[in-house]
Amino acid sequence: MTTASRGSLGITQSNEGDRVTTLELFFDLVFVFAFTQVTALMAHSEMPIGVLHGLIVLSLLWFGWASFAWLANQVRADSGIMRAAFIIAMVAMFVVSMAIPEAFHEEPGGIPAALTLVVCYAAVRLTHLGAYLLAAAGSRALQRQLLLTALTSVLPTVTLLAIGAFVSDESRTWVWLAAVAYDLLAIFVGARSGGWMLPSAAHFAERHGLVVILALGESIVAIGVGISGKPLDWSHLIGAVLAIAIAIALWWLHFTRTLEQLEACLHTRQDPDRAWMARDLFTYLHFPIIVGIIVTALGMESAMAHVHADHLGAVGGWALAGGAAAALAGSTGAIRRASGRWPRIRLVATFAVLASGLVLVALPPLAALGLLAALVAALCVAEELS
Repeated sequence: MTTASRGSLGITQSNEGDRVTTLELFFDLVFVFAFTQVTALMAHSEMPIGVLHGLIVLSLLWFGWASFAWLANQVRADSGIMRAAFIIAMVAMFVVSMAIPEAFHEEPGGIPAALTLVVCYAAVRLTHLGAYLLAAAGSRALQRQLLLTALTSVLPTVTLLAIGAFVSDESRTWVWLAAVAYDLLAIFVGARSGGWMLPSAAHFAERHGLVVILALGESIVAIGVGISGKPLDWSHLIGAVLAIAIAIALWWLHFTRTLEQLEACLHTRQDPDRAWMARDLFTYLHFPIIVGIIVTALGMESAMAHVHADHLGAVGGWALAGGAAAALAGSTGAIRRASGRWPRIRLVATFAVLASGLVLVALPPLAALGLLAALVAALCVAEELS
């Protein structure tokens, strides 16, 4: 379509079949850094509270990213004023990422990291809302939906986050947890009122495929971080190959079996049903996939950092098993939502991988990586043969 009214703003509406723009790819590079920061936050925190901190920050990152995925599906990200909105959000999110290591425990002598994170995160969400209102100038229903989202989701969430920035480190965890839990619920419930549109199923599926690739990239980085500063030996080489095999299997399961089914489901529907389906399949059910991959990366880093240990331990073992199981659970739920049937092989494998945590914690790191690699590889083979 041609540029919107807003002629001087240079906004171009999206069409079915539009693909991801280079600006969106550039925007995503910030999240490469952000995911690395989340893994580091969990790795250098006491457990299990460190994992909870990681989940809270990942929730903030995810809804910041997802909001711009919806915007770029409505209008082209590289058109007119939208280009400026994406760049502003990109810079603000980069500052958010820089503040992550001190989000729950600030070091003396620096600026207030928690408050910096909140202010910049608020800038991301408000920039998104302002840009979306301009993009929705031709649809009163969509504009009403955006105003509803601002009042019922963004404003209360940012208020809770701001309160959390001024309380003690211990209390901040629970205030921010309440904020992200509220945001997750408010967006889901608020979307039921209608108004959302999804012009391009292909673009939306591609965007979410790319963010899964970013998360898998973090798992590769985590392997290198785990052996950083240590002399390279055969144990490190074998461990790295086994860890990469786990990442490959997770890629295989998502991109050869899952993503095409989800995109095809969107193509068969029209708005508002298509938008509701996209919300469920991608905005919500992709979140545990991303969380799972990042937590698995934590387990890989722990295994590689202690590759010569007698046993992997609770942190590494449960991060590997729980992370991989969460990723499989997200894809299992998405397939169920899209097709109306449970993928039985993957469902059974999800529980098997989770249960393997009982064994992984007691195994040497190389054996633990080998067992998980064997389990996810077996799932790949079973699904290919089914």
